[in-house]
Amino acid sequence: MLAPLSVPAEHFQPDVDLSWPFGKLEGLDRDDIREAAYEVFFTSCRSSPGFGGRHALAFYSSNDSVDGGVGTSGSGSPTGSGSPGSSGRGTSGVGMVANSRIKRTLGLKTLKRMPSRRASSGGSGSNPSSPNSGPGFGGGGGIGGSPGMSFTVPARSMPTRRPLTSAEIMRMQMWVTEQSDNRLRKTLMRTLVGQLAYVRQMSRRAETVILPLELLRHLKPSEFNSSQEYYFWQRRQLKILEAGLVFHPWMPLEPRNTHAMKLREIIRAHDGKSLDTGKNSESLRSLCNCVVALAWRGANGNPTDVCHWADGYPLNVHIYIALLQSIFDHRDETMVLEEVDELMELMKKTWMMLGITRPIHNVCFTWVLFHQFVVTGQVEPDLLCASLAMMAEVANDAKRGDRESIYVKTLASVLSSIIGWSEKRLLDYHVGFSKASTAMMENLLPLVLQVRKILDEDIAATIAARQEQQEDELQADVAGAPCENRVDLYIRSSVKNAFDKMIETGNISIKAVDIDRALSETLIELAQATEELAAKEKETYSSTLKKWHPVAAGVAAVTLHNCYGDILNQYLSGVCALSNEIINVLQRAGKLEKILVQMVVEESVDCEDGGKAIVREMVPYEVDSIILRLLRKWIEESLRKPKDCLQRAKDTETWNPKSKAEPFALSAVELMKLAKETVDEFFQLPIGISEDLVQDLADGLERILRDYTTFVASCGTKQSYVPSLPPLTRCNRDSRFSKLWKKASCSIGAEELQQALSSEGHHPRPSTSRGTQRLYIRLNTLHYLLLHLNSLDKTLSLSSRVIPSTHKRCSRSLGSSSYFELARASMQGAIQHVAEVAAYRLIFLDSNSVLYENLYIFDVANARIKPALRILKQNLTLLGAILIDRAQPLAVKEVMKASFEAFLMVLLAGGSMRIFSRLDHEMIEEDFKSLKRVFCNSGVGLIAEDEVEKDAEVVEGVVALMGQSTEQLVEDFSTAACERSGIGVAGGGQKLPMPPTTGKWNRSDPNTILRVLCYRNDQAANAFLKRTFQLPKRR
Repeated sequence: MLAPLSVPAEHFQPDVDLSWPFGKLEGLDRDDIREAAYEVFFTSCRSSPGFGGRHALAFYSSNDSVDGGVGTSGSGSPTGSGSPGSSGRGTSGVGMVANSRIKRTLGLKTLKRMPSRRASSGGSGSNPSSPNSGPGFGGGGGIGGSPGMSFTVPARSMPTRRPLTSAEIMRMQMWVTEQSDNRLRKTLMRTLVGQLAYVRQMSRRAETVILPLELLRHLKPSEFNSSQEYYFWQRRQLKILEAGLVFHPWMPLEPRNTHAMKLREIIRAHDGKSLDTGKNSESLRSLCNCVVALAWRGANGNPTDVCHWADGYPLNVHIYIALLQSIFDHRDETMVLEEVDELMELMKKTWMMLGITRPIHNVCFTWVLFHQFVVTGQVEPDLLCASLAMMAEVANDAKRGDRESIYVKTLASVLSSIIGWSEKRLLDYHVGFSKASTAMMENLLPLVLQVRKILDEDIAATIAARQEQQEDELQADVAGAPCENRVDLYIRSSVKNAFDKMIETGNISIKAVDIDRALSETLIELAQATEELAAKEKETYSSTLKKWHPVAAGVAAVTLHNCYGDILNQYLSGVCALSNEIINVLQRAGKLEKILVQMVVEESVDCEDGGKAIVREMVPYEVDSIILRLLRKWIEESLRKPKDCLQRAKDTETWNPKSKAEPFALSAVELMKLAKETVDEFFQLPIGISEDLVQDLADGLERILRDYTTFVASCGTKQSYVPSLPPLTRCNRDSRFSKLWKKASCSIGAEELQQALSSEGHHPRPSTSRGTQRLYIRLNTLHYLLLHLNSLDKTLSLSSRVIPSTHKRCSRSLGSSSYFELARASMQGAIQHVAEVAAYRLIFLDSNSVLYENLYIFDVANARIKPALRILKQNLTLLGAILIDRAQPLAVKEVMKASFEAFLMVLLAGGSMRIFSRLDHEMIEEDFKSLKRVFCNSGVGLIAEDEVEKDAEVVEGVVALMGQSTEQLVEDFSTAACERSGIGVAGGGQKLPMPPTTGKWNRSDPNTILRVLCYRNDQAANAFLKRTFQLPKRR
């Protein structure tokens, strides 16, 4: 046999200061109600699997078809099929429970344990604590028995490991011993055995059983451990009958009801001794007659088909609350059992016996969740959220027009208790809620406001009942107030209480005749504490309260301002002469006032009147003009650290990244850190700050940053990497180069020669040099400087501590709010410059061997651009890996421009090893399209396709020239050269001028056309160049 269960002392904690809303039951304590609740529950659920063996006792409850709200299942089990005890699993256990619908609806967490742990050893489908079937159960019959039940004897089976049944879980949850459970089962069995003769004639319903009477009739002293235990058990049953039939009947008793008087007389007569329950006991017969007469009373004398012994208020609610409280896990009482759906569905079977309706269930369930939240130390916010969710159901029920008086009374009592506990904390929420528990406050506020709304709008007639709950005077003042006004009261009350506690803790006493240094320091400390309290209010509470009050932080600021103002006025009333201590106090008070006013202003932005009404509540401190500040020396000294950092950078910077995650120069990180620290320390100074002083600080920082930017941009020019233009020559079919090329082509074949010339192209590897990578670090560094410059600018521009200057200075541009316009422009120019230099170095130095030196060498068809593109893609990948995101678009664009420039130079200034024919046009055009695609696909969004096309127009124009006939080129050149030189149309043997080399290639530029002719490998071009300019032929 299992060891008897005992309720631990900590299980029933005192309800803190949460008042019990259901009144007291004379002569009955928590344990009495708990045991009676289990007996009612077991009897009502006897028809369910797990309560009576594999084949349950066959009796029914008319309650089974009653609809349930939240906390009850509409029909069947939560899993959708099967009876409530089984959940469709083929056993009567609940050890393997699916996710709870109720917990999902209420937002409750799932228990963190394996379901299989809820198991017990015993026969499959039978209860280990169930009595053995056989003739030893005793007979029924006897006096005044309750009609209505029959049974089926449970079958035996071999002991196996199985999940616990609902009955076993409920027994353990309600701390009922196995011995008590066995006695209850035996009583029900004996009752049913005695009523077999009525099976075919009477309804078999649990509501027809007067359970305490049946227990008294069938259980004998021999079934208890001692006579004293039997006496206390019997006494409890009698007290339950007295409470349910006399003190709290379901229907009021007529005056001097003889059966009620007789019942009380019998109970009093056996105060101190046991009632004789033998078959021939006259006392038992009288008791049965009285109980049956009282329990089967109908309205207006009409007969009733159910007995009424446990459905009177508040006994029924006490019992039902005890049942609902069993859903919390003993191992963690903040958690609801996973089996709650099935247990609640089974509890629903007690509704008819207890006279519970869905609205009353919703009220009781709301109370149980809230009560559990309170008594477990308010550590589980899910319980409060669940209470709020249930309160929505309660609010809907409260609006119904068919509310019963008992429901209204229960609702009023529960809501008054909840609001009494809640408002006590909200009126002093600085004590009741920490920063970590503001989420609880956020859930408690709507709960309280919802409760107040129900009390004031839906059950206004119960004000008298609320007064009986002895609400204090402050709570009475809150009642009936609009939502915003009530929250306003919470804010003012709590903030004032927090300020008073600071006064009390600091032991501050203002005496007009005793103004000393210690008192001045105390007021300064109090101002600091008040400022911290305001910041805490705004950071911790205002964001939550703002949902119900538009200027929550503003109300708190006004309250603190007035509280400190009262103390300051007392202090100033004793001031006779100005001193440093008084100046410090006034200065600190002025700072506090500005902070509080700023809080009000910020909160009042969205108010209709702009916050004027609430600002008028602030009585100004009238602090005189702020003490003259001397910050220039501090600024000068503070700028020495950044200056020293700049000098060290010039001496030691190697342009290696600080780290892989921070690809910036270490000196830049240190410099901006020092600049930020300087600005932060500047605004932390305990003195007023004028706009002129801010400008002085900004000017000093800007000079240092511009100097550092110049240092970063000192990396040469892009033109230093562009190869010099070769002299203009004309192609000659009989040149040494042509002969060598033909000879090589015949001996080894063009394909083998090309493979030899471009062997590196088949094994591409990044060709980005370390110098180019250092330029990337410079580029990252400039972007890092610009980003942090904007942050510094924002800090200086938006600081609320800056006092506007009475005159305007010329340091900032007209209409600009930035302190660093010159530095920003300098950095942007440096970024452009470094990006160009890096791009030209990458293309004309690092990639020179595969692009300018190799592309179209000897022959176009065998020296295409594909190998160079592979290297270029590798270089772009490395570029993306080194550069930060914001630096990549410009850098890639500059690489594109440099690539286009290199392509043009191959076509127009490629030297004596390159010749082109008109037939090469299509291949060159195809190669250039491939080059464009590299940049269109180099990164999503880095370069727009239209930008690529725009920059490619010049190259495409030159490529188009290469597709023209020599005669057309000569004609176009003659026209362009004459127009450019201003001599008009050439004719009459007039000599064409040699066009200057500008380097700005364009299809309409005469120098560009001339270069196309110089590289054109045909007789006509050769003859024209020789005749017109006497250009030398290639060697």
